Amino acid sequence: MEDIRIGIIGHGFMGHEHEKMLTVMDGYRVVGISDIDLKQLEDVKEGIKRYHSNEELFQDPEVQVVLIAANNNQHHDLALQAARAGKDIICEKPVAMNLEELDDMMRITRECGVRFTVHHQRRMDPDFCTAKAIVDQGTLGDIYTIKSSLYGFNGNMHDWHVYIREGGGMLYDWGVHLLDQILFMMPEAKLTNVYADIRNVINHEVDDYFKILMRFDNHITAEVELGTYYLTDKMHDKWFERHWFIGGNKGSAYLDGFSPEGKIVRTAGLLQNAGDKRTMTAAGPTRSFGPPPDGKILTEPVPEVNTNHKDYFENYRKAYWGETEFLVQIPETRRVLALMDAIRESGRTGRSVIFEA
Repeated sequence: MEDIRIGIIGHGFMGHEHEKMLTVMDGYRVVGISDIDLKQLEDVKEGIKRYHSNEELFQDPEVQVVLIAANNNQHHDLALQAARAGKDIICEKPVAMNLEELDDMMRITRECGVRFTVHHQRRMDPDFCTAKAIVDQGTLGDIYTIKSSLYGFNGNMHDWHVYIREGGGMLYDWGVHLLDQILFMMPEAKLTNVYADIRNVINHEVDDYFKILMRFDNHITAEVELGTYYLTDKMHDKWFERHWFIGGNKGSAYLDGFSPEGKIVRTAGLLQNAGDKRTMTAAGPTRSFGPPPDGKILTEPVPEVNTNHKDYFENYRKAYWGETEFLVQIPETRRVLALMDAIRESGRTGRSVIFEA
């Protein structure tokens, strides 16, 4: 089977990452790379074309698929140009700045008969896949809460991410990934209510903190929290990384880190109703919040997963040749963008927003 011939637009961080991965993967050939800043092309690998304009890339008959890794506010126009040039499209997230842009992109790609998907590679993150496996296996019983969090210490963002007009800020950057993971984890559940607190803690234009609460019709409340300036000195517990907590009526699970360390946690037996009998512990008259007695807390290993970001492109290669479906379907990304609109409304008004009820 022949290689899929890729042209990359944008040679910033993600453009470099795509070049690095696709040049060593079977089934792909990076034909060329373009960037409006020609200095960004100085370290392109030997044998890869350096286009002086995006139009030159679109006109190259060798390019079959355009991978858009430019600034967020450029995705819409570049996707339309690629579609009209007859190129299939992989677009970086967020696929568009708003629903209106995405609907336009969907219409034009359909009219031009090109394939269109989005690079939501964090569906293949080991921490997320482990959390999803715990939910799917049902070993925690009826789940009532899922918390996904990401904390950092540096605070400030870089480059174009500090400008609203470019599509900067953490909701567009990491938020779209974290929201996509929650929706992909429970694809059949209807999201009924959304509440969001979005803040500019130390950045002037763009958000650098958010807490989002989502209530689903399966009675699960999901919480997504991100802070770029969320400080502690507890480095030993991977504080400045990823965290998951999943709670059910038959136990809980926690995961720490992108390469997660965690456990499923249960109790040896539920507390019994003591009526009017007072029970004293070292922490006072309580049995729920004091130190547990020996043998009360039981742990089990979390499921083992073996996933990485290459799996996204393995799926794309198979889907491109008709062996399976694309991992990321455009209606799924549209749902994420609609959710982001509801989140902004809630953040602006300070009120919960009815979503899919």
